[in-house]
Amino acid sequence: MEKNSAFQNALRQLASVKDKTGLDDNIYEQLKKPKRFIEVSVPVRMDNGNVRVFTGYRSQFNDARGPYKGGIRFHPNVSEDEVKALSMWMTWKTAVVDIPLGGGKGGVIVNPKELSAGELERLSRGYIRAIAPFIGERIDIPAPDVYTDPRIMAWMLDEYEQIVGHKAPGTITGKPLSIGGSRARGYSTAQGGFYVLEEIVKKMRLGKNSEISIQGFGNAGANMAEILYKNGYKITAVSDSKGGVSNSDGLDIKKLEEHKKQSGSVLGFSGGKDMGSDILETETDVLILAALENAVTADNADKVKAKLILELANGPVTPDGDGILDKKNTVIVPDILANAGGVGVSYLEQVQNAYMYYWSEEEVLAKLKEMMTKAFHDVWQAKEENKTTMRQGAYILAISRVAQAMEDRG
Repeated sequence: MEKNSAFQNALRQLASVKDKTGLDDNIYEQLKKPKRFIEVSVPVRMDNGNVRVFTGYRSQFNDARGPYKGGIRFHPNVSEDEVKALSMWMTWKTAVVDIPLGGGKGGVIVNPKELSAGELERLSRGYIRAIAPFIGERIDIPAPDVYTDPRIMAWMLDEYEQIVGHKAPGTITGKPLSIGGSRARGYSTAQGGFYVLEEIVKKMRLGKNSEISIQGFGNAGANMAEILYKNGYKITAVSDSKGGVSNSDGLDIKKLEEHKKQSGSVLGFSGGKDMGSDILETETDVLILAALENAVTADNADKVKAKLILELANGPVTPDGDGILDKKNTVIVPDILANAGGVGVSYLEQVQNAYMYYWSEEEVLAKLKEMMTKAFHDVWQAKEENKTTMRQGAYILAISRVAQAMEDRG
C-alpha cells in the first residue's frame, strides 16, 4: 500500500519528468525543497480567558518567476508535509498559466468551526503578525484556501497594514471588494476549471448530455456545479463529506444547494436518491474531484469508471493511482492546470491593486478565459510533442519555465 505523503507524491511527480525536461541536476536539487519554510506559534486569548497556542506554517517554495504566491488554509489536518507539497504545486500552477509569480502556501492547524468569530479574528491577525516580516506585495502574497474566506483576508490585510504603517492592498488577494478585491474571485477556481473542461470535452467529443459526477460540494465543487448547470450540462451525482446523491436524469443544482444550506449535507435530497456506494465508483463520463488530496489512490483507482477526470482539488490523485488510471486510458486534467483559475484571478487582483483601477466582472472573466484557454492548449501541445499524459505535459511545461527563469538568473 502506498504511503500518501503529499510532499513525497509531489517529489515523485517532479522526478517523473526530470529526463523529459532535460533538467540540469543542480536545478533539480534546488527544486526538491522549499527555498524557505517557516513554522510559527500563534498564541490566542480565547473567549474563556485562557490562552491557546496554535501552530502555523508558511512554505515559500520558489520565486524565480516572481513573488511567492499561495493560499492559507485553516484545517485540523494541516501539516508541514501538506504545506510543502501545496507550495510546490503552486510553483508549477503559476508557471502553467504563465503569470509572473512563484509558489508558496500557508496553514494553521485548527478546526475553525470550533472558534467564535472573535477567536477566529484574533487567530487570523496573530498568524499574520508572526509571518509579517516574510510577506509583502513584492515578496509573498497570501490568499484564501480551505476554510478561509474574504472576511479572514480582510482581517489579515488590516493587521499587516497596521504593522507596516501604509496601505498595501496587493499583499493579500481574495479580499472583499470594498478593500480592493477583484470581481469573480469568489468563484474563479471553478470558472477557470470550466473553461478548461469546455476545451477538453471538444477534444474528447463529449457533449452536454454527458454524465458528470462531482466529489466535493464546498466552494469549488458547488460553484462548478452551478456553472455547469447554468451552461446546460447534466450533473448526475454529487457527494460531500457525509455521502452522495444521484439522479440519472440530472440533479437540479439550485434546489440541491438550498437543501444543503438547510440540512448541512446533500443527503436526503428529494430530487435524487442517496448513494450507497462511493461516488468514485459511479458510472460516469466526467468525474470532477473537488474535495481534498489523496482521494484516488492505488487502493481505489481500479474502481473509477469515468472516462475523464478533472482535478479541481489539489493533489486528489496519487502517483500510484495515476499509473492505474493511465493503464485504463482515463484522461486526467491535472490540478496544476484545472484549478489554476483561482491564482489567475488573484494575479488579476494584484494588477488592479497596483494600478488602483478595477475591471468589471465581464472584463475579469474575459481575461481569465483567455489565460486558461491558452494554458490548456500549451499543455496539450506539450503532451502531444512528448507523447505523455496531460499531467506530464503540464509538468514538463511548468518545470521548463521555472528552470529557464532560474538559469537566466544565473
